[in-house]
Formats: sequence, structure tokens, C-alpha cells
Amino acid sequence: MNEPNQMGNIFISHRAIASIAHQAALESYGVVGLAAKNLAEGLAQVLVKDPSLGVEVDFSSDGITIDLFIIVEYGTRIKSVATSVSETVQYMVEKTIGLPVKAVNVHVRGLRISDLD
Repeated sequence: MNEPNQMGNIFISHRAIASIAHQAALESYGVVGLAAKNLAEGLAQVLVKDPSLGVEVDFSSDGITIDLFIIVEYGTRIKSVATSVSETVQYMVEKTIGLPVKAVNVHVRGLRISDLD
């Protein structure tokens, strides 16, 4: 992403935005983790700990589109969790980088039951 200003240019990488979205998603109620979007990403995650796992960022002229691949806590309302994650990620990314987020697409990849301790 290239954002010109009076002093020069500001370059924001996909990875920086993905890291912000990843952290915002993990802090959302009902989300227990993010999942790899495909097998190749899952194998790469085994080798390298990636802070943008489960996040895909796409730039276009009218804004940023973010795809999240999440794992939801069993027993929570999936629609409510997905809506909350979408709104939280959009707010945090727009607040942090100051550019509009066109869409946040949430893909629920699985459910996880937490320990009953």
C-alpha cells in the first residue's frame, strides 16, 4: 500500500495490516485461534511462527479487503462471534493505519471445546 503525503510516501505492507487484524481477531470474544486458509499455509506455519496466520489482505482503489479464517469456541453463537470479529478488526485497522476497510470476510474453519477445568 502506497500513501503519498507532503513529505514523501508511506508504504504499508500486507504483513503489517495482517498482524493488526490477527491480534484484533484473537482478542475478540469467542475466538480461540486462527486457522491456515489452505494446506500449504498450514505446513509453512509448522516451520515458521507467522503473526499473520489465518489473515489475507487485499488492496484495491476503494479500500482494503481482509479475509479471516477463525476457530470459534464451542457453545458460542457463531453468527454473533463472526459479526463481532468483523467489526473489531475493521475498527482496529482503520484506527491504526487511517485507511478505509471495504470489507472483512470471516470464514469459520472450526470449533474448539476449551478445557473444562
